[in-house]
Amino acid sequence: MSGLFLSELKLSHFRSHRKAVLDLDPRPVAIYGPNGAGKTNILEAISLLSPGRGLRRAAADDLVRRPEGLGWKVSAVLQSLHQVHEVETWAEAGGARVVRIDDKAATQVALGRIARILWLVPSMDRLWIEGADGRRRFLDRITLSFEPTHAEAVLAYEKAMRERNRLLKDMVRDAHWYAALEAQMAASGATIWQNRRFAVAQLLDAQEAAETAFPVADLALGQPEGDAPEDEEGLKAALAEGRARDLAAGRTLIGPHRGDLEATFRAKGVPAKDCSTGEQKALLISLILANARALARDFGAPPILLLDEVAAHLDATRRAALYDEICALGAQAFMTGTGAELFDELGQRAQTIEVHDADGTSTVVAKGTP
Repeated sequence: MSGLFLSELKLSHFRSHRKAVLDLDPRPVAIYGPNGAGKTNILEAISLLSPGRGLRRAAADDLVRRPEGLGWKVSAVLQSLHQVHEVETWAEAGGARVVRIDDKAATQVALGRIARILWLVPSMDRLWIEGADGRRRFLDRITLSFEPTHAEAVLAYEKAMRERNRLLKDMVRDAHWYAALEAQMAASGATIWQNRRFAVAQLLDAQEAAETAFPVADLALGQPEGDAPEDEEGLKAALAEGRARDLAAGRTLIGPHRGDLEATFRAKGVPAKDCSTGEQKALLISLILANARALARDFGAPPILLLDEVAAHLDATRRAALYDEICALGAQAFMTGTGAELFDELGQRAQTIEVHDADGTSTVVAKGTP
């Protein structure tokens, strides 16, 4: 069978789950249970089957079940297009995260080549009204879904920038020390801008081509410096020219680490930051769906979606529209909610899992359909 989905998921000593085994099929998965039962922990475990620190951005040692502190492990059987992969990721107590694909040691970038995983969590509800850091992370996660090597460019840029910032804080003025670092920042920075612009173009194109119940967002990349250079040579020259200003500030003031994602509610011509809470949520859902549609075309299958408490913020009509669009995409979407009734509109189109908590230990029970 083609497509992209998990057919099995196993958790061992992962947060509140001492042991959990989920047998799955390609349909969406409705996960319900009381607050604090461990529903989001399942989504977080799945998010670790992609590059990065997962949907909570947690350190490896924070994922271990307490009080045992023995380390944790997430295992999955992944159907990726026409291939089946066994994926494992784990960390021993106090150790770094390890990845294995088909019994071979692998990098996190390799995860991005065989799977595409997107998520929307409640902490993102304030994305449009808080600082640019969150929007950059959101944009880079979208970009990573199209180009798995984007993470390497970001890491290379940030490493060189940290070293340059250290020179700035130490008031080093010798140009020789800066040149090599600025060359590295310019090369990786230009790649970051190029990847981001490609991702935004993909989202815009996917929105234009879709019939959707969710609002269309006009998107643009912004910079506090205005039209700062994005090409390698221009960025390298700008970094060199800006050393005096950066020395005074003690940090680098130009580059992709200062970029922002700007969105406007097209139908109203209103910036996302000025929209109502409900409209801001609808714009986020719209972008996640556009990302999924673009990936279905680009990757050959829709991504795995992780939608935490998304149903709780939608009325019945909008909720049914979301479920219809997910099913039309053919995406395996893992969705959480406090009650099974939130997923009634899915009917036979979904699998249902109930999660209980007893004395800090989560229990997972497959329930069939809502």
